[in-house]
Amino acid sequence: MGKVKEKTTIIAEYHDDQLQSGSSTTMSRYMALLFAIACGMAVANIYFAHPLLDALSYEFKIDHSTIGIIITITQVCYALGLLLLVPLGDLLNQRRLIIGQMLISVAALVIIGLAPSSTVLFIGMAVVGMLATVTQTLVAYASILSAPAERGSIVGFVTSGVVIGILLARVFAGILTDIGSWRLVYLTSATLMLFIVSLLYRKLPNLKHKQTSMSYPKLLRSVLLLFIQERILLIRGILALLIFISFSILWTSLVLPLSSAPYSLSYTVIGAFGLAGVAGALAATRAGRLADQGLGQRTTGIALALLLASWFLISLIDHSLFVLIIGIILLDLAVQAVHVTNQSMIFTVRPEARSRLTAAYMVFYSIGSATGSIASTNIYAIFGWNGVCLLGASVSAFALLFWALTSRLTEQEK
Repeated sequence: MGKVKEKTTIIAEYHDDQLQSGSSTTMSRYMALLFAIACGMAVANIYFAHPLLDALSYEFKIDHSTIGIIITITQVCYALGLLLLVPLGDLLNQRRLIIGQMLISVAALVIIGLAPSSTVLFIGMAVVGMLATVTQTLVAYASILSAPAERGSIVGFVTSGVVIGILLARVFAGILTDIGSWRLVYLTSATLMLFIVSLLYRKLPNLKHKQTSMSYPKLLRSVLLLFIQERILLIRGILALLIFISFSILWTSLVLPLSSAPYSLSYTVIGAFGLAGVAGALAATRAGRLADQGLGQRTTGIALALLLASWFLISLIDHSLFVLIIGIILLDLAVQAVHVTNQSMIFTVRPEARSRLTAAYMVFYSIGSATGSIASTNIYAIFGWNGVCLLGASVSAFALLFWALTSRLTEQEK
């Protein structure tokens, strides 16, 4: 019995060595799809509120100018989860970590769906925000299961599940709110999440890989040190901060003009605008392959130029919803392309610290999303949609300028 156990350990270590050397990959298409779906469903939980801000404002008597605080709470707690939970992937068994986080998320979703007051709602949102970081543990684990030659495309595919989940969350939330109420959205999500957990429990590989011997406090300290030690992480993290400020500026405030006169669209129709974003996100999945071919910098520059251009089309919301949709497609294509490229480039730095690298990078994403959410609703209340678009374009222009100034600094690391 002891020999069998020893042999199993040797085989597991052999597979890990194969993964690190790039000679093979254990990531099948089915597993990549399951990872992408799990990521999408987990992250969708913190974006259901976007098209529901008007309904939540009405039920809990929260003013429109401050309703964006709901999104900010989830994003701030998401950032905390990135710092406190995601690094555990380099310390603990990732399979157990993933399943455990998703089960607790199910309980938090039920709490939100039954929330009797805004206080309980905020607490539930905070817990969901923190545990939604399981998506990053899944992405890091997918990179471990992938050979270097395929890592960019696998990470791109799994990450596309994240962005598609963010966007389809609006469609899902809009339809269920019109059918029942906003509470039905969270209770239905809890049920679906439980189903996904059961699939992961049966199918998620329990691959043993080299884990750090550091204590948890030292592990957290090492995350902060990565910002100093790895220049490419800091530069790509700042780009993530800027693109997700722009992304959140659009998607947090879009519900406000569309739900008001002259459009006065239903929650289902407003949520359906997320489908346009999905088209853009899917179009950007090739960015990972381009990064594998050493074209990460060029892809980033083109994507950031498209991001800036998209705001001109988005600003024409009063003239044409069709033009708005084209702008949304361009914006989400650009954001996803930069995001996938960022991760593909960062994961090449330290294979043994992918969970910590993911945590460090995604902190910028979370701060950007939180900043964009609270800023956009306040700007809309004062300056209207034109003010929102000017803010989004300004942030996008700064991102393009920052890339132009720093691209040569990471040229040899692309």
